[in-house]
Amino acid sequence: MSTPIPALHEESIASWKTNAAYWDQGIGQDGNKYWNRLQLPALERMIPFPSQTEPRVLELATGNGLVARWLAGKRASVLATDVSTEMLEIAASREMPEHQGKISYRQLDVTSSEALDALAQGNSTHELIEMGNKMREKLISQTGGFDVVIMNMAIMDVSTIEPLAAALPKLLKKDGIFVATVLHPVFFTCGARRDIQIVDGGPDGYPVIVRAKTIEKYLDVPPYYGVALYGQPAQQAYYHRPMHELFSTFFKTGLVMDAMEEPAFTSEDATPDRIESTSNYTQLPSILAFRMRRVA
Repeated sequence: MSTPIPALHEESIASWKTNAAYWDQGIGQDGNKYWNRLQLPALERMIPFPSQTEPRVLELATGNGLVARWLAGKRASVLATDVSTEMLEIAASREMPEHQGKISYRQLDVTSSEALDALAQGNSTHELIEMGNKMREKLISQTGGFDVVIMNMAIMDVSTIEPLAAALPKLLKKDGIFVATVLHPVFFTCGARRDIQIVDGGPDGYPVIVRAKTIEKYLDVPPYYGVALYGQPAQQAYYHRPMHELFSTFFKTGLVMDAMEEPAFTSEDATPDRIESTSNYTQLPSILAFRMRRVA
């Protein structure tokens, strides 16, 4: 018998509490290969940064604050949120002097319609997170909607996205954008198997390594447990959504998609001593990046 989604959701929250410090060590101040080679380039192409204004950005599932720090470096004012207060404390501790006053923090469960509605209405004083001796409340006291809502590599960690989709038209300004990256539903969260063939007699006389993936299920894949970083203390739950299900959830609330990318590693990212490494699969995208826009 499979674990009910509400129970999985609570286990997911507990796993991020347990994994917070290990995750932070793995991602670090400047991010890992996934961030630098796949996520960051896609986000830079999808998020415009006007030279004369400071966009207001809501980040969901900030983790150790990597994206928030990058956004602050682009002169954005950022409200960084996460379901894990442990993650928020780590994110605040990683701030550099140049980030002071640009990033605020708040605990937020993106599966909670009530919490999202409270944020959209500006009713959030009771949920401010105190970091050290400073209360981060600059963005939380403002109203009028965000220019950008961003969720980097976290949708597959969330048990339901319907509350978020419903809240986005209220959280965004008109023509505001929602930008997200996620493990690719076709080549990752469907449980695809990595296949490696070693074929003798290549053009230069040496064996040729042929990499492929086998996909047995895509439309109906139940939640399952796995790890994001090898060695993490607790497994986490993954929630697979085929692309039509993922996108239609946001379309139903009136958002329009105007950009999508499927970033893949290149030969420059190869890891020769680990033939099974994802970075060696240069013809199969590792993540999916997309942008939705509020047009009304």
